[in-house]
Amino acid sequence: MSFQATPARSSRITKSRKPSVAAALGMRRSISSPSTASPRRKSSQGAKSTTHDDDEQLDDTGVIASLAADLNFRDVPQYMEYIRNRMFSDIPEKNAGMNSTRIAETLNYRKALPPIVTLAHLDALCTSSTKTEREIAELAKAGIVRRVIIPNRGIGVTSVGDGIASVQEWERLVRSHTSLGPDIQTKYMSVLKSNPTSSTISSTAFTPIEVASLSAAGFLTTATAPDNRSSLFAMPGSSGLSSLSTAGSRHASGSIGAVGGASATQHMHGGTGQRAAIATHYNFSLPNTGSHTKLIIEARTHLLNLLKRSKFKEAPLDLLRERWDGGILGNEDIADKKKARGEFAGILPGRTKKWKQIHGLRFEWILEECVGAGLIELFETGSVGRAARII
Repeated sequence: MSFQATPARSSRITKSRKPSVAAALGMRRSISSPSTASPRRKSSQGAKSTTHDDDEQLDDTGVIASLAADLNFRDVPQYMEYIRNRMFSDIPEKNAGMNSTRIAETLNYRKALPPIVTLAHLDALCTSSTKTEREIAELAKAGIVRRVIIPNRGIGVTSVGDGIASVQEWERLVRSHTSLGPDIQTKYMSVLKSNPTSSTISSTAFTPIEVASLSAAGFLTTATAPDNRSSLFAMPGSSGLSSLSTAGSRHASGSIGAVGGASATQHMHGGTGQRAAIATHYNFSLPNTGSHTKLIIEARTHLLNLLKRSKFKEAPLDLLRERWDGGILGNEDIADKKKARGEFAGILPGRTKKWKQIHGLRFEWILEECVGAGLIELFETGSVGRAARII
């Protein structure tokens, strides 16, 4: 008995046991289809890459990447159209994770946003900010675009309240507003066009009833006292005085913005004369501008938080895009095949922050916004392509 049992165990130990493990592993690989094996290898590599990106610093070739080289538009209106048309991702036709009510709310939210393009976004795409500023000043004087300035929303390029809008789109919104009579619409556009480079207007330009109607519709707002506090996105050391040094290059000559805007007078002997002017002036505005500003602030904050997950506050663009999208699987065919095999295919888009709070804002769009605002910069790694880091 012992003679027969001992060689059997010995044969299993010395000859059969180790090969059987290898054979079993080999059998599993051979049974699995190539399509099954490949994603598993990619997933393990992806997990390894994510760990490396989070814990180790990326290679830096010393080349700062620019978004301006990717485009070759002729003028500012073309850039504006490009920025506005690609602001949001299309709602997935399949497996969106959103019911019809929520989809309708998302589409209505997008439709209600004002046609504003921030200067930061333009700076990210244009090859020369100085040339762009000159063109904006010329277009403003010609009545083609208007500067949109929202007080207390940051200073300089980091501001989310400094942008431009098409006068044609502005007039379309005024004419389509049913609560305003034709006479008020015509008068408002006349006053707007007669002050092409000014963001404020005296209260004497309208009657009290007209002011009430225009304010309720969102086309006029009361001028408020300036706030020299830095916003969440202001650069360290920014102040109202520092904004005055660049005001002349970013605003049309002869406008109030060219001398520092509404905040200029607060540095003149206490700014006592400015308070008197506030009570009799209004700002030109567009409806739902607050929603537009809030969206940009939330999106900027979210992208910066995604970068802060990494130890060195940097990440390859592919990884950062995946985080922004919430880990969803974009290709529906691949997702269906993964689900059929019982594999994880990512969460539904409707459950991600991108769709729940930011209404499907496109990754490339907010990346350009943050680059133009000076919050992050792109650089070449030489191994994993472009990457982004917090400045």
